[in-house]
Amino acid sequence: MLESLRGLGYSLSTALADLVDNSIAANSREVAVQLEWAGSESWVRIVDDGDGMDDFALEAAMRLGARDPRAERAVTDLGRFGLGLKTASFSQARRLTVASRKNGGPLVCLRWDLDLIGQASGAEWPIFEGPAPGSERMFAPLELIEHGTVVLWEKLDRIVTDGFDATDMIEIADRIDAHLAMTFHRLIEGNQPTLRLILNGIRVKPWDPYLMGHPSKALESPEYRVLHTTGVTVQCHVLPHRDMLKSTEQEAAAGPGGWTQQEGFYVYRNKRLLLAGGWLGLGEGGRPWTRDEAHRLARIRLDIPNTADADWKINVLKSKASPPVRLRSQLSRLASETRDIARRVFAHRGHITQVSGARTGAVAEIWQVRRSGSGTSYRIARDHDLVASVLNRAGELKADILALLRLIEETVPVQRIWLDTAEDKETPRTGFAGAPDDEVMETLSSLFEALVKFRGLNPAEARERLGRTPPFDQHLDLIAALGVKDT
Repeated sequence: MLESLRGLGYSLSTALADLVDNSIAANSREVAVQLEWAGSESWVRIVDDGDGMDDFALEAAMRLGARDPRAERAVTDLGRFGLGLKTASFSQARRLTVASRKNGGPLVCLRWDLDLIGQASGAEWPIFEGPAPGSERMFAPLELIEHGTVVLWEKLDRIVTDGFDATDMIEIADRIDAHLAMTFHRLIEGNQPTLRLILNGIRVKPWDPYLMGHPSKALESPEYRVLHTTGVTVQCHVLPHRDMLKSTEQEAAAGPGGWTQQEGFYVYRNKRLLLAGGWLGLGEGGRPWTRDEAHRLARIRLDIPNTADADWKINVLKSKASPPVRLRSQLSRLASETRDIARRVFAHRGHITQVSGARTGAVAEIWQVRRSGSGTSYRIARDHDLVASVLNRAGELKADILALLRLIEETVPVQRIWLDTAEDKETPRTGFAGAPDDEVMETLSSLFEALVKFRGLNPAEARERLGRTPPFDQHLDLIAALGVKDT
């Protein structure tokens, strides 16, 4: 059974996060994780300054399933199944040693060693006292604190495999740092955080999935209370388009899994992140939403109490959740609205005012999207100011121009654009991005003339309308020069 439990599916990062949960439940203020490279003798150690355990509590903690998951727990407890310490540890190592001390109490230490099961006479479940010979020095930190716990992993057969070297250990440490920064970001952020996390002597900095307070965000909703349940709250966010972020902000906002993988719901229990991204099986028309580029800016914070674990079907790994049926319609509505805003921001390259509808007084969009039972098509608006002006002056060329527009509409390389976007993880360049001013001015001048001579606007009105129209609203200095004669 123990060998089978090793295959539950933990990664090193998620296994360590489970142990940090135990430290938090023990009222720790600081948790230090250390990965030591020593070839086949490499080890991992977690030290916390929590309440610690006496002999009876430690023995219970080392037993499998020592707690009934249905039992009532403290509201701050992050566990449920009584398996995390053992299953997380065995998923990475064959030897687990735990030493602990309560304030004013003696140091107690117990050890599991999967290689010794069945070898000790008269003991089918051999839990040994004390550290393994030669490992005593690993528990020196307990001599420096009044109370706390040390967890030591040795025989790292799932980590140190054939070909694994010191460079691999460094890369693993980077992934662990990113995972802990994401999972516990709400506990380690701020000037006076609830928790300090240390990895190999360096403090873990929180990763904020929502860019809270960023001036270019399209949506940062109030916190909503979900009806027909207790203690479940939701906050919806739409991040800025990448064009609205600095290069350092872009990389940070993408998150450990990248933009697309990080979109969707973020489910928390007691501010601890359980699920990062995904749409919880919600969708429209009987089809669940999938993660895609168009909605990658949508992130929704969802908080549940630990009394709701069973309702939400939280698994042992704390990696899956499923909302109760009675809440799905509310969550779907909020998610649908957030996705719509995210899609518009993505499509318009971050022009935030687009999310609340068309811009008042702006030039109409030249592309029209038509949806029908036979699919979606994209058409050039014949009543667009510049198009209508050209057609009005076209004379004998009008039929040819209409044919050209139709050809363009029917040959838009939608699949190529979509593939390039998915492969490059970036929107194809549009909106005169990187174009010199004289190129932008050519189009601006033609549109300005159409507004003045064809639509009958005076120059000031035409300039004002263009100033409200993407992408020209990013070139207000050029617009100001339109229709102004040199003196």
